[in-house]
Formats: sequence, structure tokens, C-alpha cells
Amino acid sequence: MRKTFIALLLATTACTPNGNGGNNAATGNTTADAGQDNYSLDAQRAKIARIDMKPDTSFLNDEQRKVVNLLIQASDYMNAIYLRQRGANLPQVREQIANSDAPNKQQLLDMFDLNFGPWDSLAEFRPFWGEAKFPEGAGFYPPDMTRDEFNKYVEAHPDQKKALTSLYTVVKRDGDKLVAVPYSVEYKQWLEPAAKLLDQAADTTSNPSLKKFLHLRAKAFRTDDYFESELAWMDLKDTPIEVAIGPYEVYTDRLFGQKAAFESFVTLKDPQESAALAKYKKYLKDMEGNLPEPDEAKNFRRGFASPIAVAEQIHGGGDNVPGVQTIAFNLPNDERVREAKGAKKVILSNVLGAKYERILKPMAPLVLAKDQAGLVVKKYMQLETLFHELSHSLGPGTITVDGRQTTVDAELKDQASALEEAKADVAGVWNILFMMQKGELPISERPQLFASYVAGLFRSVRFGTEEAHGEGAAMQLAYLQNKGAITWDEQAQRFRVDNAKMESGVHDLLHDILALQAAGDYDGTKAFMGKWAHLDANAKKVIGSMGSIPVDIQPIYPEKI
Repeated sequence: MRKTFIALLLATTACTPNGNGGNNAATGNTTADAGQDNYSLDAQRAKIARIDMKPDTSFLNDEQRKVVNLLIQASDYMNAIYLRQRGANLPQVREQIANSDAPNKQQLLDMFDLNFGPWDSLAEFRPFWGEAKFPEGAGFYPPDMTRDEFNKYVEAHPDQKKALTSLYTVVKRDGDKLVAVPYSVEYKQWLEPAAKLLDQAADTTSNPSLKKFLHLRAKAFRTDDYFESELAWMDLKDTPIEVAIGPYEVYTDRLFGQKAAFESFVTLKDPQESAALAKYKKYLKDMEGNLPEPDEAKNFRRGFASPIAVAEQIHGGGDNVPGVQTIAFNLPNDERVREAKGAKKVILSNVLGAKYERILKPMAPLVLAKDQAGLVVKKYMQLETLFHELSHSLGPGTITVDGRQTTVDAELKDQASALEEAKADVAGVWNILFMMQKGELPISERPQLFASYVAGLFRSVRFGTEEAHGEGAAMQLAYLQNKGAITWDEQAQRFRVDNAKMESGVHDLLHDILALQAAGDYDGTKAFMGKWAHLDANAKKVIGSMGSIPVDIQPIYPEKI
């Protein structure tokens, strides 16, 4: 973890130890009987490979370098905010560990900083310090809040619904009442200095579009109104600096999937690589029309001006730091902005490249039969990543349910993220096939596409099925096995891809996912995931053979460029 984060964390919290966890955590065990299951902090830490990232910044001029360094400082404030969004008392928990006499204290602190909390994200969020389970509502709701209690309260107090369900509020108890505290109030201690740094960066840059975005984002930190700054972010141009900073993804809110977590990406664009991939965005409207769903369900209201950037990440903050590392992002998530301007896709080429070399490439011969393992290639890892992100901009968004206008996310709640990630995976493959039909990619490379896709699913399920991407990947594997698209080769003790059945299986799976989203069918989605999001014995065996391969990476970026 970055030294700046730890210094900031310790400088802004008070120690309030509760005495829980010291004895069990000292050995890496988490409950009285945890020693029986062979959980090992050493083994878990070894699943994440530290990699020193050395992005090329030599082409920046002095002004751009100064702007980037200010953005790096602002990013570190996202760490302090996100730690509290992960769990309101986590700063105090970290101090408990730091002040304990546990013999493996430094190892515990390292794991805490890696996971932003005492829960191992690669072990279904089991605690490695203390016994408290990861709260489904994280730090966004009271720790004992249930879905039923919240829903009943909102039903009884409809005048509070908008505030309580807002992306940008924390829900707290006030006696028998629930109150919604705006992010700008709850996190002012860190948002205000971050806003000042953004304003300073805006005053430094001579690029008009970057100046406008940074000033508007600083204003949003103080007002919780992000709409205008999201529009301005979509209009960034003529600058190598590509920065996303603010509250975006809702994965951390596993109670309802409706609270946005703070994060940041400070990246530098590669203009040549970006231009090479930009040709695909012109097909977005055609991709929407090609989706396997009824014409009346197709979503042509969204904007299809979709910028694509290939960039090197040089710093991250908040939700972008712990756990599984992002290799691309597709933002903003505001459906109003998507309908007005579409969404921007940014591929983090240095993170993707590191994951291919350290993880996907060595995994391939353990997943697929020998004659298919060599078909797993970096080209299709990158293309699947791009088309995954493009596909987030396709399909149902704003929908009508029982005569009222709503959104897929609002209706599917805690089930929305895993289904959406699966949709983007499957639609990504479907759309690459579409590009092959259009002559933009060689149709002869279908076997490489399918092999890279299947190996990539195994990479994702290793994150754990409690995580949205991992759960969605497990569902895809089981569904496609049921269709005969993925089969087990008993002699090779590996999986095999049936290319003909894979294309039809992808079609059927995408159709089923889109139907659930278009209907806003919460119960149907829960049942669908409950049926398919499980690994069979052969899949578990293959995953068990990957012990020497990292599950993910921990990029270490320079603190200053």
C-alpha cells in the first residue's frame, strides 16, 4: 500500500480498540475453529504478485507533469474516503492491529492494506482479523441494516426515498429514524482538500477541456451534483492526461448496489493505440441492433459517440486500489449522460499486459487441452476487454416496469452488478463475432477468440464468486457447459471448446441475460444466478492446479513523476 495512504489514514483517525481479534488473528486464523480449514495468510498473500509499474512519462512537458502530480495527490484522498465506505470503523480496526502484540503484525497490516479491511477478498471475504463478517451494506448503511428493514422504512416514508437511495448519501440511524447524509458532508474532511488540488490542477493546465472538467469535478465534490462534470469528462480532448476521479461503481454496496464508491484513475493516453481501436465505436449503433432481443427492447436512446482510449495507468486511488485490479473501465455510469453522450472506454494497457504475462498465459495450458491452449493470445484478451467495455453501453438501461420509468440497476438492486458484468462478457464475444462478419477482424481467428474467452472466465472465477465479475464468470461457464460449448476431456484432464456450439451458446446466454434486464426481473435474475453461478468438480480441479500462478497483481506506481 502507498505510504501516502497510510500516513493520511493514521493522521486522521483516532484509536478506539474493541479488543476483538487479537488472539485468533495472531496466527492468521479468524475464528475459534478456523485452524481446521488450513487458511494461511502466507498462501493468500502469495496469490497477489507485486509488480513495479514503470510508465513512460518522458513525453510530458513541465506543465503536464505538474498537473499529473497534483492529480496523484488528489487521488490519495480517495483512499481515505473509500476505506470508510468499505466499513465505517475500519481506520480504528487498522489501529487495533498496529497496536496489537500479534507476532505477525506486519503481515496482518500488509493484508489489511491490500484488501482495505480485515476481509480477504480472494477467500470469499473471510476475516483474517477478528470475527466480524463483511457487512453487506459496507460503510454506507448501519452495520445491522437488512434489506427488509430498509425497504419497509422507505415504503413507510416515501418522502425520504430519493435521499436514502441516492448514489451519493450515507444512511444512518437517528433514533427510530433513518437519515441520509450527503457525501459532501460525510467526507468533507477529505473531499475539500481533494477539491482544492483539482482546482489547482485546473488553474495550472492550459488545456481548456481539462481545465473545465477539473473545476467542475471540484465543485461536484462540494455539492454532490456530478452531472455537469460527467458531461465535461466526456468532452476531454487534445491532452494526454486522462483522469477519472469521483464516486462511480456500486459493487461495494452488496445490500442494494445503489451507493457509489470513490476511486480514481490517473492515466496517460497512447494516441496511436487509441486510434487503432477507435474504428470499432462507429459500429455501436449496429451492435445494438444486432443484439439477440426483440426490436422493441433495443436501446437506441443512448448516445453512440463513445470515446476509446488506450492508456497507461500511473496512479490509482480508492476503489481502484484494493482487491482485483481493473484492466479497463467504462464510465460514467449515469444513464442521463449515457443517453446524451454515450460512455468512454479506457483500457489500461500496462495493467492488462502484466496480467496476461503473469496470469492468463501460464493458465492456458492448465485450462484447455494442449491443441487449444496455444490459441489463448494477448490480442483477444485486449479485444475482449475493449468489447466488454463497449457492451456496457449496449442493451437495456432506462426501462419501463409496471407502467413506471426506471432503470435496470434500480430494479435488479444487489443482483444488478454480477448480471451486468456477465452481459458485458458475453455481449463482448458476440460483438467481436459481429466485427468478424463485418470484415474488421479475420473470421479465421474465431478459435483464438473462444479459447481466450474461456481461459479468461477461469481467470475471473479465481477472484471468488462473492465478487461480481467472479460470480458472473461462474454462471457463464456452467451455462455454456450445459449447452455443450465447453466440454471436459477426460483423457487430457482439461476442458475443450466446441467452436460451433460456442457461437450458439453465446447467442442463447446473451438473449436470456438481456431478457432479465429488459424486464427488470429481480426474482428471475436471482433464480438464474442461483441455478448457474456454481463451479463443477472439474472446474474446481483445474482451478486447484493453479497454485503457482498469481490470482491477481498489485501494481506499485511511483508516488511522483
